[in-house]
Amino acid sequence: MRAARIHGYGGPAVIRVDEIAVPVPGPGEVLVRVAATSFNPTETALRSGHLAQLLPVELPLTLGWDVAGTVDGEPVVAFLESGAAAEFAVAPAAAVVPAPAGVALADAAALPLAGLTAWQAVFEHAAVAPGERVLVNGAGGGIGGFAVQLARHAGAYVIATAGPRSAAAVRADEILDYTAGPLVVDEPVDVVLNCAAIGPRAAAALPALARPGARIVTVATPVPGGRHFVVRNDPADLAALVRLVDAGTLRLRITDRRRLEDLPELHRLAEAGGVHGKVIVSP
Repeated sequence: MRAARIHGYGGPAVIRVDEIAVPVPGPGEVLVRVAATSFNPTETALRSGHLAQLLPVELPLTLGWDVAGTVDGEPVVAFLESGAAAEFAVAPAAAVVPAPAGVALADAAALPLAGLTAWQAVFEHAAVAPGERVLVNGAGGGIGGFAVQLARHAGAYVIATAGPRSAAAVRADEILDYTAGPLVVDEPVDVVLNCAAIGPRAAAALPALARPGARIVTVATPVPGGRHFVVRNDPADLAALVRLVDAGTLRLRITDRRRLEDLPELHRLAEAGGVHGKVIVSP
């Protein structure tokens, strides 16, 4: 089968598409025929070695955390430790959940990592409540786009930051153009969710938009006084996200479709700030 792998850490050029044997599932595992994975900007840090201490891996490594595909003909989605950027992938049986029925199977690959991160930020770490004012910084990205929708689903009034390229697709109550100057809100917010990799000065400015005692949660750049967390692979949370997609409450924003051979270019684009929303990558 074809698989996008790295044999060592480095720039985007270290990614290459290899012909390797189809993996064999072990006890408690299943073989997924991959319809698609999706690109996550954090993968650039994995490829470069910047996450080597936090996420040690065995090389060569097949890339890809999100997977949508079939197991014995049944459509599924899952969040994997690695291996989804290939024609077949092995997944723990307990991690696999039925895919959304109302979207193309390949598009469902946009959901696992970004959706789980947003879900846990909104409902666990920030505990967003009805009527609260929530600022989502970085709403144009995959995680931020889901966080906006989930916070509104929780009953919050959502203010989102987005640039001109993505503002029209952001489903918030109010949108702030972060390219137009310093962020300003009419009244302080109850919750700040930072979903963007930003500079120290921008991160330091976010708490000033919140009321005293507000909850500040970040999935990217640390924010003063904020809680930083790493996503947990939780199939129950993923199944809840699938139900929201099927109900039409949660929409998938697919901004591009690529092939495995395009991953080096995607990594270069992401490092230059040129990737927005979710990019589907098919084998």
